[in-house]
Amino acid sequence: MIPMPRATSNGIEIEYETFGALAAPPLLLIAGLGSQMLSWDDDFCALLASRGFRVIRYDNRDSGLSTWVEDAYTLDDMADDAAGLLDALGIAAAHVVGASMGGFIAQLLTLNHPGRVLTLTSIMSGPNGDDQVQPTAEGSAVLMAPAPPTREERIALGLWAKQKLLGPADPFDEPYERARITRAVDRAYHPAGFGRQLGAILVARGRLERLGSVGVPTLVIHGDADILVPVENGRRVAAAIPGARLMEIEGMGHDVPRRRTSPTWALEWDNPSRSQARASWRGCRSFSSFSSMCSRWRCSPSVRTYRWSQGCW
Repeated sequence: MIPMPRATSNGIEIEYETFGALAAPPLLLIAGLGSQMLSWDDDFCALLASRGFRVIRYDNRDSGLSTWVEDAYTLDDMADDAAGLLDALGIAAAHVVGASMGGFIAQLLTLNHPGRVLTLTSIMSGPNGDDQVQPTAEGSAVLMAPAPPTREERIALGLWAKQKLLGPADPFDEPYERARITRAVDRAYHPAGFGRQLGAILVARGRLERLGSVGVPTLVIHGDADILVPVENGRRVAAAIPGARLMEIEGMGHDVPRRRTSPTWALEWDNPSRSQARASWRGCRSFSSFSSMCSRWRCSPSVRTYRWSQGCW
């Protein structure tokens, strides 16, 4: 395994990796609960870099090869970690993308560190606390599954969880998922860190009111078949942030779907107002990069909600 660079941030060591040119606009990817930076696929990072970004992915504290801690901490601490990583890399501000718990952290980075976030993309995430819609019973069962003792059982648990969380529009690719999960298990397996991160989520306060102060362009992406963070959470976040766009993906669960077709890196609109919309979002290229994971999507400008066309995976 090739050693990855490490940065000192907020009193801990952060393992990170970059893709793309050093001088390109920075795009920070924040992983979810218990996930390592590997949850952002190598090919996906490379494709974003090909769009002209300096892509940065990293292990959150208590996961992967970043510092494993013993004391409790908060999501605000994890947002401070992200800000410290930007400091260590000499980055004044970045496009920020977070998935699931990473979306919580991305929102808090935007709120707690004004000026450090150029655009915010919150994927399958929510507002926390009393403002959060809780998982379904099936989603809670995945969340609370106990950590098994052997490597083989850990891989099997990961495959089971992936199948449960995938939406009906995204077929389960067992060889692909097995390779990803095996790589993560062999790299670092840290259930105690998962528990502390979950604790940070459970004690977090709701922030719908605070989200009203977000002043950067924001895209909220959510699947309508998410059993872990139900889609109403994404709707609430998008409604709370002035001018935010909500993209609901039909049939997507709690997972960023793997593309089944060659990437189309041009944003296509299915309505005549596309030139006006493009003008209002000029410069926010992280939005078009994520939007164009599928070549066609439908827009309802009156509610700023977008839906992916069925069958695009």
